[in-house]
Amino acid sequence: LAMSSLEQRLSRIEEKLKQENKEARRRIDLNIDMSPQRSPLQLPLANDGGGSRSSSSESSPQHHSYPSRPRHMLNLPTPHAEIDQKLQEIMKQTGYLKIDGQRYPAEVSDLISEGEIGSGTCGQVFKVRFKKTGHVIAVKQMRRTGNKDENKRILMDLDVVLKSHDCPYIIQCYGAIVTNTDVFIAMELMGTCAEKLKKRIQGPIPERILGKMTVAIVSALLYLKEKHGVIHRDVKPSNILLDNKGQIKLCDFGISGRLVDSKAKTRSAGCAAYMAPERIDPPDPSKPDYDIRADVWSLGISLVELATGQFPYKNCKTDFEVLTKVLQEDPPSLPLNKTHCEHSFIRRYEVLVVDVAGWFQAVMERTESPRSSQCYSQHQLHSLFSR
Repeated sequence: LAMSSLEQRLSRIEEKLKQENKEARRRIDLNIDMSPQRSPLQLPLANDGGGSRSSSSESSPQHHSYPSRPRHMLNLPTPHAEIDQKLQEIMKQTGYLKIDGQRYPAEVSDLISEGEIGSGTCGQVFKVRFKKTGHVIAVKQMRRTGNKDENKRILMDLDVVLKSHDCPYIIQCYGAIVTNTDVFIAMELMGTCAEKLKKRIQGPIPERILGKMTVAIVSALLYLKEKHGVIHRDVKPSNILLDNKGQIKLCDFGISGRLVDSKAKTRSAGCAAYMAPERIDPPDPSKPDYDIRADVWSLGISLVELATGQFPYKNCKTDFEVLTKVLQEDPPSLPLNKTHCEHSFIRRYEVLVVDVAGWFQAVMERTESPRSSQCYSQHQLHSLFSR
């Protein structure tokens, strides 16, 4: 009976996750760069003489109108005064972009799309040229709907990135533009994510790079907890970004949650593959009670995957199989919440000089996009980039 009850609970969790993870699972092969099947960003496209355009954009008209289907205005997730105050604070910061210390009034017409580069928890991400300055940035477009959960995600994503400007390990936000139908979040443009890097080199990422990655993401998680009382809840390789300067940053805060006495008190779906056991099967499902160690678990699973080139829970065809293995198989040993920053692995890479930028540039220059044909064999790629 106990096993039957567990299976029923896992089935319910799997069903809840299925809808939210549908797009993530569909894109796990990373065929998301400039996909012609996706609806285009509702922004002016770059002119023939101005910047690069995606192949999907070249056959499109120069300007897109908004879809004609009716949309609901952004409703507050709850009538709670804190949510209302948060929305008012965010609205005061919209309508301009702050880049390199300078503040510029901004409208949607100032954002020139140069192609889609990916997707997040609740929106598409585009490479965009800011017409007033020529800066090339990333813009996440999120639809405003009457769905309570989607609206809550938009508020959380905006709230976290706008307040995290002083953390070098969190994606920097330049500002936001809100229209009747969409929210546009302008952010710094990074090179790619750890998931795409793994696909490019077709094998493990070197320990020295993972060491710096660990320092960066643990520092970001600690910052979120200590400074803002927030837990990320969706740490995975596709949310770890790198660029040719050697920067490593955490992104996508749509399902982040507030901590009460260092505990998360609400449930929110994330990617099942990286979800901690205490989130999958809490003692009392009606009263979730987990902390930042759930994020540390997700980071650990991500690092094992990147270090080996393979997802640790192999041969799983459904979320149900992954969830079952997470609960039934022996878990990795995790450090305590208060001491994980003291771990010798992290201490070593805090001080060790590692040329992340050089390694990243070599990978990007000498490999093809994951969705293109490879010009090196798997053995050659391992020899080139594992050292």
